[in-house]
This record gives sequence, C-alpha cells and structure tokens, in this order.
Amino acid sequence: MNGADVLCDTLLAGDVDVCFANPGTSEMHFVAALDRKPAMRCVLGLFEGVVTGAADGYARMADKPAATLMHLGPGLANGLANLHNARRAGTPVVNIVGEHATYHLPFDAPLTSDIESLARPMSAWVGRIGHSDDVGERAAQAIAASRANGGSVATLILPADAAWGETSQTAPGVPPTADGGIPDDAVLRDVASRLRNGLRNGRRTLLLLSGRALRADALVVAGRIAQATGARLLAQQSNARIERGAGRVPIERVLYNIDACTADLANIEQVVLIGAKAPVGFFAYPGKPSDMLPPGCDVVTYTTRGHDALASLRALAEALGLKADAPVTLAAAATQERPTGALTPAAIAAVVGRHLPEGAIVCDEAITSGHAFFKLTMGAAPHDFLALTGGAIGAGQPMGTGAAVACPDRKVVCLQADGSGMFTLQALWTQARERLDVVTIIFANRGYAILHNELKQVGAGEAGHNARRMLDLVDPTLDWVKLAAGMGVEATCVDTIERFNDVFAMAMRRRGPFLIEARI
Repeated sequence: MNGADVLCDTLLAGDVDVCFANPGTSEMHFVAALDRKPAMRCVLGLFEGVVTGAADGYARMADKPAATLMHLGPGLANGLANLHNARRAGTPVVNIVGEHATYHLPFDAPLTSDIESLARPMSAWVGRIGHSDDVGERAAQAIAASRANGGSVATLILPADAAWGETSQTAPGVPPTADGGIPDDAVLRDVASRLRNGLRNGRRTLLLLSGRALRADALVVAGRIAQATGARLLAQQSNARIERGAGRVPIERVLYNIDACTADLANIEQVVLIGAKAPVGFFAYPGKPSDMLPPGCDVVTYTTRGHDALASLRALAEALGLKADAPVTLAAAATQERPTGALTPAAIAAVVGRHLPEGAIVCDEAITSGHAFFKLTMGAAPHDFLALTGGAIGAGQPMGTGAAVACPDRKVVCLQADGSGMFTLQALWTQARERLDVVTIIFANRGYAILHNELKQVGAGEAGHNARRMLDLVDPTLDWVKLAAGMGVEATCVDTIERFNDVFAMAMRRRGPFLIEARI
C-alpha cells in the first residue's frame, strides 16, 4: 500500500466514486492507484475548467461530491473560475491537487507555486498532506469539509512523495454528514409572527428562497405558506438547482436588470430569507442602488444554507397552523402550437419547453439569450434547472457534462451562449468520449451581447470601432458545426424556428451528444 492507494480507498469509503481529471507528472502514482480501483469512474477533461465545472454539475444532481484531479498550482488556477461558481452554488467538491515531492520544493522548479494561496479564495477548506501516513486522515477531513454547511469546496494538496511512499495505514471511515437541523424556537416564532402580522396588517411580504428550498417537496410547503399568508414567493437570482415544471409550484426569480428589479420589489415591506441572500445588483451602475430592496424594508433570515430546508419549512408551516394538505397552486401543463416566425431566443425557449421530456436537466448559460426561458417554460414537463451561479462564464457545457455523468438516464439540455461557450469548448470532447446524452443549443448571435448592453447600462454609450472589436465574434465568424465535429460531436445549424423545432424534437428522441447552432 502506498499513499495513493489509501487516498483512493478513502474517497471510495466516503462515497466519492467519480473523479474528473486532468493529471500531470506529479500525480502519476495517484493515476496508477486509480487504475487499480475499478469502482472509481475516471473522466478526462482536456482543460481544468471543464474538470471543475463538471464536478459542480455532477454534485448538483448527485447530491454528493465528485473528486477532481489537477496538476500543481497552474492546473488548479485553470480551474478556479468554475470553482468560484461551485462555491457560490454551495456545491460539494473534493479537489486533489498534485504537488512536487516535499524534498523537491526547495529547488524552486518551474512549476512550483503557492497552491494554498491559489486555493483559499474558492475553498472552504484547504489541507496539505505531509507524509504518506497522513493521507487517509487528511482525505477524510477533505470529504467531511466538502459536505459541511450544505456543500463546500475542499482542496487537498498531495505531494508526489506522499503518493508514492509506502504506508501501513489504511483508509479511515468518513463520518456521516450531520443533519443541518432547523432554526431555534426563537427564530421560528419570530418569523411566524412576522408572517401573521403581515397578513393581518396587509404588510407586503416576500419569501425569498434558494438552496434545497427550491426542490419540489420543499417548494410545496413554501407555496402553502405563501398562499396562506399572502406572501409573495420568489427565488434568488442565481441558484444551484430548481425543480420546476408542470405539477410543481411555479416560482419566478429575482430580475437581473437593476431598474426592472427595483421596480418589481418597490412595494415589498418585509423579506424572509430561506437559504437565500438579500438581493443586490450584479454590478454597480452610476446613479443606481446596490441594494435592490426599497428603503426601510425589514429583512429577517429564517434558514441558512446549512439548515435542513424541508424540515425548516414544515416547522414554519406547523407554527402557522397549516395542515399538510393546505391548498397550494401548481403549474398547469402548457400546450404549445408549432412555432412560426423569426428564430428568436423567446421562440427557441418556447420550442424547448414544448419538447422537453419529463425528468430532463436544463443547464443554462445562455446569458442574454436565456432571459425568456424561465417564464416561457413554467408549464413544461417536470425538469431540473441548473443556473450559472457565480457569474464566471464557461460553466454551461462542463456543468451539463457533469450532470449527465450523475444522471445517465436523463436527457440533459445545455442552453449555451456562443461567447461563453468558447471558454470551455473542450467539454464537447468529454461528452463524445463518455457517450453522454447531452444536447447543446448554441445561441449564435456572434457577439458578447450582454456586454453591448452593459456598455449602455454603465453610461458608456454605444460601441465604437475599438469596442466592437472587443465585443463582437466576427471576422472570422465561429462555425459551431465544424467546432463540434472536431470534438467528435454531431451537429447541425438552423436559421428558422420551424427547422429548429424539427431538429430539437429529433434530438430529444435520440441518445448521445448533439449540438444545434441556432443562428439568431
């Protein structure tokens, strides 16, 4: 037994049985150990941003962490953007980052770096293994840390000599994750009182949800509370996962646009946070507020990410005297006609909603082109919706890749902007290699459309020659059909909504990776 064997055994004992990897020389003994562990599924990503984004998507759907394997500090640095998204989503991830052998570090070889400093901003826990005998204990700590507080990023640094060194230690057990519990009685009574007073006094109340409160069972309870108290139900702007569609409680999200959001929330007098944060602007804009709530609005936190959302909502409903079968409005199944007209983002959203199979997983990084999707698919077949949580683009295709690994029997649909899609194009290769059932829709508007809009929003005016050179994706124009083919994924291009309807319907009936370039 060497340290690498113990690490593999500890991961498997902790129910971490998928490793998304892009290894290098320092990790070769761990690679060899993985080769001896057939229970571990190893998935290669051609760029570390794919590796970390796939681990994020996997854990959102599997409700348990995957491991990542990255090469030294520069490899970790390549994956940091999607670890930022995972951190914001509350996703459990166990990063294994290879390091030079301990005796080699003083020589300051070219790839030597301060891995801890790179890891800390995106990690709730960072640990370094000192010796082969320490591997099991540190790995168990990393797994436990990844599952703490509802889900966190944990980064474990593995020196090469700790991996290849012999050890008599065996894999320790990983303690089960503690139940998050519910808020204490004082908080419960206070929130229940606020909701009752809001109903009696006509005080306009908002229940703002995120995290596990957006799963279908928790949403039913939240919907009953909102209906009984006259409160409005709303989801945080960016969320890890929402279970939605026909037969589920419909919920809208906080609006992205500052002016639209402040107008929408202008009459709210009190907010109850359930696993969510009070809404703020994504960015600062000259002359506009950062806080999206009106002055004087009371904000109270009922649950945080670490609480048991379902149990907490049930406790609140009981405190309000609601029965388990209290009325709640569910989304009705939508009926969609065959679309006609222009190929627009809204028309595409309507078609996706029309053909989406029950149990599908939608991964949204459509950016500007995705604004219409949420409202237009309230009555689509029941599905899971995974969003870009931290705003670091390049998450969509890797997230869909990881979700497909976690749920091989469910159709995955990626709504992907063309600009952000180029950040992690390599995810298509992993989808092809793993035969993953992912359909990617590229919204090909040939530019960073959101940045054209942001240029106006910050008061900088219209794009001139130099600005357009930085914001447009032309000269040359991207050819996504050829790009996908080069990655081993079948693809086609459409430029009418009728053609998109036919191709997407076909893609929902077949298995395997497929890409549709929609030239909007």
